[in-house]
Amino acid sequence: MTTQRTATLTLDGKTAEFPVFSGTVGPDVIDIRSLYAKTGAFTFDPGFMSTGACKSSITYIDGDKGELLYRGYPIEQLAVNCDFLEVCYLLKNGELPNKSQYDEWVKRVKNHTMVHEQLTRFYQGFRRDAHPMAVLVGVVGALSAFYHDSIDVNNPEHRLVAAIRLIAKMPTIVAMAYRYSTGMPFMFPRNDLDYSANFMYMMFATPCEEYKPNPVLTRALDRILILHADHEQNASTSTVRLAGSSGANPFACIAAGIACLWGPAHGGANEACLKMLEEIGDVSRVGEYIKRSKDKNDSFKLMGFGHRVYKNYDPRAKLMRETCHEVLTELGLQNDRLFKLAMELERIALEDEYFVEKKLYPNVDFYSGIVQRAIGIPVQLFTGIFAMARTIGWIAQWHEMIGDPEQKIGRPRQLYTGAAPRDVQSMGKRA
Repeated sequence: MTTQRTATLTLDGKTAEFPVFSGTVGPDVIDIRSLYAKTGAFTFDPGFMSTGACKSSITYIDGDKGELLYRGYPIEQLAVNCDFLEVCYLLKNGELPNKSQYDEWVKRVKNHTMVHEQLTRFYQGFRRDAHPMAVLVGVVGALSAFYHDSIDVNNPEHRLVAAIRLIAKMPTIVAMAYRYSTGMPFMFPRNDLDYSANFMYMMFATPCEEYKPNPVLTRALDRILILHADHEQNASTSTVRLAGSSGANPFACIAAGIACLWGPAHGGANEACLKMLEEIGDVSRVGEYIKRSKDKNDSFKLMGFGHRVYKNYDPRAKLMRETCHEVLTELGLQNDRLFKLAMELERIALEDEYFVEKKLYPNVDFYSGIVQRAIGIPVQLFTGIFAMARTIGWIAQWHEMIGDPEQKIGRPRQLYTGAAPRDVQSMGKRA
């Protein structure tokens, strides 16, 4: 981070100067930490759309170019050349592992895939029809009650052990939430399988027959995890950082991230896409719904097109589109009703002048919901898969924040619009 310039603000005839910092790539930032002291004023930025809340070397997004980098590596290259645990190592440590580092990393993760036996009893306290995200918030938050030996945030070894535990146990916890909701017995992890294959085993195997994970499907799941592993300072990541700034233990911080991710405006987008496809129902009705999506007076929204960050094509969407075709071909579902419907929506959106002009291209959520449905993952669990993927991003961001000497407890300010100071009147004097 370098500074060679200053920005000057004039307020009520008084001027104040603030340093301008440049990062590796991306927009410059104006350091306004001394703004209140110099001017007596705050900034006003609802949604923090123009505010850099931290320094980070983990993820970079250029929405105009349609670019997503993990530690400098394009997401397109990582998704094709790496598996999820390689990407986890990269996000956590800053560099891709060599062979010996990778083997040691995988060994440590696999040593922590089991959960405490008493933790399995937590599930019985939930209704069978409880939303999986409600279960995940509760169970992940409860991990700190079982693993006291890794909650000292000032101890580097504690932080590492907590990170590995979270990466390792999330597939087990998510799969158990699914199994509990269906009444099927829990399947304990198999450490002879890789990360995604093990999750598929815990989700779909039964004690009464051998289960062999399909390599096409497990690779598809692995790609979903890679594409969703981190996404800069989004709502859930900012929540994790804000919770962590208070010194909260890592399990509580990740539980806070899961709770934020649960919101339909954040992690529930692919679930919303699939519900939209079900509402449209048939290819013959696509034109009707395309027309409705252009009508400002119609409440219908075409989910899965465009992105708040990417003003051009979502770089993850191309990869997810390829994966979608691979999975449906493998399963013989090329003529699946929802897939044909989705492809017709995609075709129109890429050709229609309205969508092209506004750059409303299909995003990653448009395809990932179709892939997960084909794999056999229920719609309610889509956001749980997202949480499983994003856990490493949250951990990396939390770990970076803890190690930042300039980090302070989060304390946003406000523009107060309530009543001015006034005195309390006795009951008899009140009008």
